[in-house]
Amino acid sequence: MKEKILIIDDEREIADLIELYLQNENYEVFKYYNGTDGLNCIQNTILDLAILDIMLPDINGFQLCQKIRENYHYPVIMLTAKSEEIDKITGLTLGADDYITKPFLPLELVARVKAQLRRYKRYNQDTSQENDILVHSGLVLNIKSHQCTLNEQPLSLTPIEFSILRILCEQKGNVVSSEELFQQIWGDEYFNKNNNTITVHIRHLREKMGDSFEDPKYIKTVWGCGYKIEK
Repeated sequence: MKEKILIIDDEREIADLIELYLQNENYEVFKYYNGTDGLNCIQNTILDLAILDIMLPDINGFQLCQKIRENYHYPVIMLTAKSEEIDKITGLTLGADDYITKPFLPLELVARVKAQLRRYKRYNQDTSQENDILVHSGLVLNIKSHQCTLNEQPLSLTPIEFSILRILCEQKGNVVSSEELFQQIWGDEYFNKNNNTITVHIRHLREKMGDSFEDPKYIKTVWGCGYKIEK
């Protein structure tokens, strides 16, 4: 069964080129040149991955990413013509899994698509072999259903945030470095990621959990080493 990929980009040449490369890899592609039509596809189609341009004439990519994360956990890759760090951080904070700056090599984008799908499928396969529930001080992670609650209140987490929290809970009492988190979450992807990526996800997790950076109850920063959840 072909994996279904959504492309939303108002630059027709770029959208058409991405479509061609992905179809050559045997993906089923849904392509739109504006956010409104793309949103309709998001709401009515079972997808495996979305590629969203940030700058669109109607609904921007950040808003579309938020809409996806209200109901879905599949990977989101953001396309941006800007290289400013704030755009990348904003995308990650809103739930994007990766970003790529224009201009880019189509083969690199294809590699990132494959890597994200591989990570997503591996995560879903691995959960059947793990304990179903992780519990720590009011925090409950249901591995199979990908649901998280804190003090019986639901937490809406992105797949990356859930994975980080899961790893830290499984390694409770041990320090987990950013490099270890990268390896366990993204696997053997060859492209480099910005060092801020894990920091952004950790910060967003703390915000959602109401956790303090200065006096954390859950995620503690061990300077120069990594992060841990105390036993």
